[in-house]
Amino acid sequence: MSPHWKDKDLQLIIGNLLRGGVLLSTAIVFAGGIVYLIRHGQQLPAYKTFHLQAPEFTTISGIFKGVWEGHGRAIIQLGILVLIATPIARVAFSILGYFVEKDYLYMAITFLVLCIILFSMLGGFGG
Repeated sequence: MSPHWKDKDLQLIIGNLLRGGVLLSTAIVFAGGIVYLIRHGQQLPAYKTFHLQAPEFTTISGIFKGVWEGHGRAIIQLGILVLIATPIARVAFSILGYFVEKDYLYMAITFLVLCIILFSMLGGFGG
């Protein structure tokens, strides 16, 4: 990393990070959809009863286990996780960018934002 970064360089890298995250997420969800349709495309849905998401795909470890086993729904869930992680990675990268630029005030504010995001996601206080 060059110590001579400019705001435009940081914005360009962050833009590419966001674009890449969305494209990667789209590709993963699309692949999961194909796998799901190959395995379950001929099944008729029962609209009279509501079925929740499979409980094995509601945790991160369960999603990775399902992806390893080739379950289409788990692959789709992984794509959603990548989509959720993309803006979080943007905030984390912004901290690094502000550190390199020696902009410590914005680095501290962005770090606080990241802590709030992670606390609200991992704290388990949601509704």
